[in-house]
Amino acid sequence: MDGKIKQRSRSGVSHLKRRWIRFWMRWADLSPLGRFAAGCAACFAPPHKSRVFLSEFNSKGYISPSAIVHHSDLTIGMHLFMDDRAILYQRKGGKSVILGNKVRIYRDTIIETGYGGSIEINDDVSLHPRCQIMAYVDKIRIGKGTMVAPNCAFYCYDHDTTAGRPIREQGFNSKGMIDVGEEAWISIGVTILSGVTVGPGAVIGAGAVVTKDVAPYVTAAGHPLRVAGLNTIGMSRRGFS
Repeated sequence: MDGKIKQRSRSGVSHLKRRWIRFWMRWADLSPLGRFAAGCAACFAPPHKSRVFLSEFNSKGYISPSAIVHHSDLTIGMHLFMDDRAILYQRKGGKSVILGNKVRIYRDTIIETGYGGSIEINDDVSLHPRCQIMAYVDKIRIGKGTMVAPNCAFYCYDHDTTAGRPIREQGFNSKGMIDVGEEAWISIGVTILSGVTVGPGAVIGAGAVVTKDVAPYVTAAGHPLRVAGLNTIGMSRRGFS
C-alpha cells in the first residue's frame, strides 16, 4: 500500500511540473517577457540535452535565458531549441540567418554572420556543444537532418595576406560557400573551410580538416582527408543498395 501511495505521489509531482512547464512555455519567445517565461519553464526541467522537449510546447521553441540573440535578419522555424550560452550574432554587414524547423543548437555554440555572409540551417539539424558556424563574405548551408558533433568549425572565409600590412588590418576573402548536404554526419572536432561541398549522407571522421569536396555517401577521414569507404547506412536509407 505504501508503495502505491509513493508512486501516486511521484506521478502527481511529475504532473504538476508538466503543468508548470506548459503554462510558462505558452509565453516563451524572443521578447523580454518571453525569455523570462522560458526561464520559469526550465526551473523544473532536467538539464542540457534532456531539456529539448521544452521546445515542443510552443511553436516558437525554447531559447535559454542565457543564450544571446543579436541579429536583425533572423528567420526561425518552428520548435527551435537553443541551449545555454549559445550565441546568434550579426557583425557588420552580416546577412540573413535562416533556421528551419526543429533545429537543435546546443550550449556554447556560436552562429555568426558578417561582411556579406549568410547562414541557412535546414530542418532537423543538430549542432552539438561548442561548434562555430562563421559565415563572412559567403554563405554556409547545412542540409536537412545533418548532425554536427561537438567542437566543429565551419569557416567560409579567410584573411587577406597583402604584403606589408598586419593581419588585423587585412580584409577577408573566400573560395566560395560551404554546402553540406542532407543527412550528413560531421564527427567531433572537424573543420570545414571555404569552397567545400559535402555530399548528402557523407560521414567526416573526427578531427579532419576539409579543404576539398566530399562525394555523397562516403566516409572520409585523416590528414589529408581521404575517402575510407562508403556510408552504406546512409545509402540504404536513400534506396541505394
